Amino acid sequence: MRTPEFWDEAPGPGANILAGLLAPVGAAIDAASRVHRALAHPYRAPVRVICVGNLIVGGAGKTPVVLALVDVLRQSGICPHIVMRGYGGRLAGPLQVDPATHDSDAVGDEALLAAAQTPTWVARDRAAGVRVAAEAGAGAVLLDDGFQNPTVAKDLSLLVVDAAYGFGNGRLLPAGPLRERIEAGLARADAIVLLDGEIIPRGLAGTACPILHAALAPVNGERFAGKRVVAFAGIGRPEKFFATLRRLGAELAAEHPYPDHHPFSDAEIAALRAAAERERALLVTTAKDAARLRPEARAGVEVLEVRIEWRDRSALDALLARVLQASGAAIG
Repeated sequence: MRTPEFWDEAPGPGANILAGLLAPVGAAIDAASRVHRALAHPYRAPVRVICVGNLIVGGAGKTPVVLALVDVLRQSGICPHIVMRGYGGRLAGPLQVDPATHDSDAVGDEALLAAAQTPTWVARDRAAGVRVAAEAGAGAVLLDDGFQNPTVAKDLSLLVVDAAYGFGNGRLLPAGPLRERIEAGLARADAIVLLDGEIIPRGLAGTACPILHAALAPVNGERFAGKRVVAFAGIGRPEKFFATLRRLGAELAAEHPYPDHHPFSDAEIAALRAAAERERALLVTTAKDAARLRPEARAGVEVLEVRIEWRDRSALDALLARVLQASGAAIG
C-alpha cells in the first residue's frame, strides 16, 4: 500500500486532523514496544553484529548502505554475511539465499540484491538468522534493518536518514512514519548515516550522535543524458528515483510510481512497454524493482543502479575499527 500523504507534511501548526486522531494509537504502540525491548534477552553472537536501520518505515537507503559496508569489510579481509527479514518473500527462514533458485516471491527483492554480493540469509527470527550465519563462517554479520528488534545484541548500530525527507511529519505510526520516538532511537545509535544532503533535518539538530555524510551515486548514469525515458519504480519514495534521472539529463516522458515492494504483473509490464514504445523512449527502473521482475520481463528494461559514496571514509573506518579490533579483525 502507498504511505499516506499526510506523513510527508512538515510538523507544526495546521497538522492533518487524521494524524492528530491517530496519535494516541502511536503512543500506545510505542509504549508496548518499549516494554518489549526492556524485557528482551538478546542473543549475543560469537562474531560482531553491525546493524543498519532507520527510524521510519519506507525506503531510507538501508540496503545500499549495507552493501557499501560489505565492500569496506571485504577490503580488510573480513567476509560479512547479511541477515535480513526478506520483506515481500514468503519464506520465513532462516535460510541462505541462492539467486539461482530463489526469486523475489520467495525471499524478497532486497535479499536477491544482497546475495549477489555476499552470503545472505533471510530470517523472520533475526536471532536465529544471526546464529546460523555465524555457524556458517561469517566474519561479521550485517543486520539489514532490525534496529527496533531487541532479540539480537548489536555491537554497532547505524541509523540511516534521508536528509531531504528527514522524519516526515515527526509522528509515530500510524499517525506518521516514525517507528519509535526520535530521541529514544538516537540514544541507542552509535552513528547516523545522513544521505544526500548537508542540512541537518529537524529532529537531529543538536544531537551528540556522530554523523557520517554519504550520497547515493548513480552507476553509469551518464548513459541516460539526453535520452527520452519512461520511468517506473516501486520503492519507498519513487519521486527520488525520478529526480535522479532528471539530474542525469534524462527527459522523462512519463513517471509511474508504485508502492514499495510492488509485485509487477505481466499486464502492468506490458502496459509500461507499450507506453515506452508510444513515447519512443527507454523503459527504466531501479535495481530493486528489476529484482522483482521475471527474467522474461526484464528484457529491454534499463536499470539504473546506485552505490554509496562516503564523504569521509576515514570517519567510517575509525568507527568500524573500534568495534572490530576487539574481535581480532582490523579495518584499513
